[in-house]
Amino acid sequence: MMTVFAATWLFLATADGAAAQDAGGTPAYIGSAACADCHQEETRDWQGSHHQLAWTPPDAVHVLGDFDDAAFTLNGITTRFTTRDGRYFIESDGPEGALTTWPVAGVAGIAPLQQYLIETEPGKLQSFDVVWDVERERWYHLYPDQGLHAGDGLHWTGPYKNWNARCAECHATGFEKNYDPQAQAYASTQSEIGVGCEACHGPGEAHRDWALANGTYDPDRWAGLGDTALTMDFSAGAEAEIQQCAGCHSRREPFEDGNPLPGTAYHDAYRLSPLREGLYHPDGQILDEVYVYGSFLQSRMYSKGVACTDCHNPHSARHVAEGNGLCTQCHSKAGNDRFPSLPLANYDDPGHHFHPAGSDGAQCRNCHMIERDYMGIDGRRDHSFRVPRPDLTLETGAPNACNDCHAERSAQWATDTVAAWYPDSRHRGPHVAQVFAPARQDPANSVSGLIGIVEHEDLPAILRATALDLLAQVSDPAIAARTEPFLSDPDPMVRAAAVSSQRGAAQTDVAQRLVSLLDDPSRTVRMAAAREFLGLRIAHMPKDATEALNGAMTEWQRSIRNKADFPETQLVLGGIGLTTRNMPAALSAFGEAVALDPQLTRAWVMIARIHDALGNRAEARKTLDAAIAANPDDITLPLMRADLSD
Repeated sequence: MMTVFAATWLFLATADGAAAQDAGGTPAYIGSAACADCHQEETRDWQGSHHQLAWTPPDAVHVLGDFDDAAFTLNGITTRFTTRDGRYFIESDGPEGALTTWPVAGVAGIAPLQQYLIETEPGKLQSFDVVWDVERERWYHLYPDQGLHAGDGLHWTGPYKNWNARCAECHATGFEKNYDPQAQAYASTQSEIGVGCEACHGPGEAHRDWALANGTYDPDRWAGLGDTALTMDFSAGAEAEIQQCAGCHSRREPFEDGNPLPGTAYHDAYRLSPLREGLYHPDGQILDEVYVYGSFLQSRMYSKGVACTDCHNPHSARHVAEGNGLCTQCHSKAGNDRFPSLPLANYDDPGHHFHPAGSDGAQCRNCHMIERDYMGIDGRRDHSFRVPRPDLTLETGAPNACNDCHAERSAQWATDTVAAWYPDSRHRGPHVAQVFAPARQDPANSVSGLIGIVEHEDLPAILRATALDLLAQVSDPAIAARTEPFLSDPDPMVRAAAVSSQRGAAQTDVAQRLVSLLDDPSRTVRMAAAREFLGLRIAHMPKDATEALNGAMTEWQRSIRNKADFPETQLVLGGIGLTTRNMPAALSAFGEAVALDPQLTRAWVMIARIHDALGNRAEARKTLDAAIAANPDDITLPLMRADLSD
C-alpha cells in the first residue's frame, strides 16, 4: 500500500549512496598494438581510418594545418598558427579575451577537416574553433556568424567546447573523464587516444590470455564475458551490433563518467534524444547534428534487421561497395536471401529514378539519404532511408530531396512531378509529420493525433516515444490513463517517455503506476521513474519498493554527478533544489550554471526570483544587473528588472 505524504527526502537521503558493483573483475585494456599479430587484416583496414585518427598526438605525422606563421582574422581577433622547435602553437583570444599563445595539445580527425586541442588549464582540453579545411587547404571558423567572444558559453574556451566533457569519450578508448566539481578540474585518462580495437570489442586482457591458451586464462576470474573472453559479442546479432555503434553515433545524454564497457546495452548507458524541434524536422529528417542512430531507428531497414556492417566495414569505416552497388546488394532483381520481404525489381534504372544513368539524380543516396553539412564542410547522410515527400514540404515545411537538387523549382512542382512518375504510390498516405508539425506549436490541440501515433504499435518506437514526449507538455488525467499501458511497452525508449505522460494523474495513481519501473531492466527507464518520484509526496512504501526507489535514485544521482561540468546539469540540480524546497542548493546550482554559461538567462531569472521570494529584493536587482551585462540584447531581462525597481 502506498499513501501520499512526503518522499522528496529520498533524493537527499541517497545522495552519497554507491551502487553495487558487478561480481567479478573487469579485464584490463592492453592497447590495439597487442591485437595486431593475430588480427592482421583488421589491423590493416583500421590503420589510417577515421577511427584510428579520431584523436592523435600533435606531431609532424598528424598535423595537416598550415602552422608556418599563418593568420586568420574574424570579429577583430587575429589567430596565428606557428611552429617552434618542432612544436605547434596557436595564438588567439583566451578565456578573458587577452591574446595568449598555447602549444597544441592534440589533433582531432583527419578529413574533411582537422581540429586542434588546447590545454587551457592543467588537464582541461578545449577544442579550438578555427579549424583546417583539409581539401581546400585553408583555415576557417566553425561558427563565423555567431560573433563569439570570450565570456560567451559558446566561445572556444567555454563549457560547450570542452573536449573532456563533450568529445573525448567518442575519440578515445577506455576514457574516464574524472572531473572534480570541488576543484573544477579534470584528471581524465584513457587507455588509448583514437578509437582502437578495445573501444568496440572491450578490454582485451582476458581475450589475449584465452587466445594464446597460455594457462593464464581463468574464466571464473571475470564476469560477463562472452565465448571469446570479450565483453562485447558481435555474434549476438544485428541489434547488439547497432547498439554498440550507436553509443557514439547518436545524439544522446550519457549516464557514465566516460566510455561504458563495450557490450553495455545502449539504454543502460545513454538516454537517446527523441525527434525534438531544433534537432529534427517534423517528419524526422535530420536538422541539427544528430548523427545516425535516431534516423536509422525510423527506417524500414532497421525494422528488417539490417546492421551497420551490411553497408560499412567497421575497421576501415569505408563502404563495403561503391555507388549504387551499395544499395543493389539487396535492392535489385536478385534481392538478398536474408531479407525475403524485399520486392525484386531493377531500381538502378531510369524507369525507377527518372534521371539519366550515372547522373547525380540517379544516385540512390541523393534521393533516399539527404545530405547536410555540419562543422561547415562535413557532409552527413540521413539514415532514415525515406521516400521523398515534397507534398509534406507544402504541409509541414520539412525539406525534400527533390528540391535539394532543384532549388530553383517549387515544392509544388516537385510534388506534381513525383505524382506523375508514381501515380499509384503507397508512400503518399498519412505521415507522422502531419501530427508532429502542429503539435510542436500547440500539443494540446494535437492530443488525439499524438495518442494515435503512440497506439500505432507498428510504427518505429522512436516515433511513438516522440509523440509521448510531446504529450508530456499537456498535463491531463485522461492522457495519463490512456498512455498507462505503454509503461510496459517492449521498447525502453517508449517506456521511459510514457513516464512523463503520467504527470497529469493524481499522485497516488502516479506512484502506483510507476513503482514497478523502479527496477525495470533498462536504466533509462529506472531513472525516468525516479525523476518523477522526486516530486511525489508519499507517506509509506513497501520495503521492496523503497529499496528499488533508493537504487534508481542513486543511479540518477550518479548520472547527474558525472555531468556536473555541464551547465544544463546545473539547471537540473537547481530544479531539484526548488522541488525539495532547498533554496540554498537551488541558488548554488543556478549560480554555477551562469558561471559556466552566462548566456543561460533562465538561470539568471530563477536566481532573481528566489532572492525576491526570500525577501531579498536588492540581491534580486543585483542579479538582474549582472544578467543584463552578460546578455545586453535580451529584451526580457530589463522588463523584469523594471518590475523590481525601488
